[in-house]
Amino acid sequence: MASPKTVNYNKDSIQKLPNDKPVVYKILTKSGNNNYTGIAKKGRVQERISEHLGEIPGAKVKIEQMTSIKEASKKEANIISRSKPKYNEKGK
Repeated sequence: MASPKTVNYNKDSIQKLPNDKPVVYKILTKSGNNNYTGIAKKGRVQERISEHLGEIPGAKVKIEQMTSIKEASKKEANIISRSKPKYNEKGK
């Protein structure tokens, strides 16, 4: 599994993220707080994260590649329950 990767939260930087595996991603504030956690399927990483631009404020986006979408979902739920990000209103 690849180590987490962090890039600036803008369209150009997001386009550089790997798209070959499912990921768990966090949209982080300037101070490093988690504003939102989500998952993206293989092949939809850049597209999925780009959907949040303009809706959820953030300074950086951090991704962690997973071996399966099931594994990503499990990790996402764990992160949301622990850190309760401001924009994850559903509280999965």
